[in-house]
Amino acid sequence: MYTPKEMAELIQVSTTTLRRYEEQDLIPDVVRTASNRRCYTAVHLQAFVTVRALLKGCDIPIAYEIMRTLKRGSAAEAMWLMNEQLHKAQLEKQRVESIMAMIAGADFSDFRIVKNADAAMTIGEVSKYAGVNASAIRHWEKEGLIQSFRNANNGYRQFSIREVRKIMVISSLRKTVHFIEHMKQLLHDLDTKSLESVGKSFHLAMQKLHDRLALQYRGIAEIMRYMEIMNMRLP
Repeated sequence: MYTPKEMAELIQVSTTTLRRYEEQDLIPDVVRTASNRRCYTAVHLQAFVTVRALLKGCDIPIAYEIMRTLKRGSAAEAMWLMNEQLHKAQLEKQRVESIMAMIAGADFSDFRIVKNADAAMTIGEVSKYAGVNASAIRHWEKEGLIQSFRNANNGYRQFSIREVRKIMVISSLRKTVHFIEHMKQLLHDLDTKSLESVGKSFHLAMQKLHDRLALQYRGIAEIMRYMEIMNMRLP
């Protein structure tokens, strides 16, 4: 048995965090003493270790849903949720690799489906094409990272293919390039084909993806330990 203080020290979080996980229904029900004090067991310890591992490699809502699913005893559903995170990482890897290849070749005309250098896209089309929210695109424009123009016929905001390329780069590097001025410099380097710094940034993004994948597999290892201690089996 562990007191809240002992458990918090073991997994290096605050007792407030422990209570929040309990309130979010992420761990097995906690037994109370006659004096209404929480008593944690080895099962709770593994549950806390598992949720902490998942939070390092998965989106927070998915990590929480996996823990709730495990609490319900739905092992297969939990593993499919984890598989979805792995698939998402794979798609992001492919996306970064394709843009890295585009940059390395310095020939953007054949990149994916955009072949007409004189073409333009609406914000909705760019959003769908780049896989980012329109609100993010508007924010990047407000920050001066990209520019749009208004269609003379309908007044819609449109982006040249040059700007679409920038949006693709921003969307791939936004998690690893945290300063606007640094991003502006990278985009300038892209425009002027001074590609060394851009390439380094993409390699850093790829390393972050490798690290995230490793964390996801550690999360899977903790899920399996949790399932074992809970006597849960995949069907």
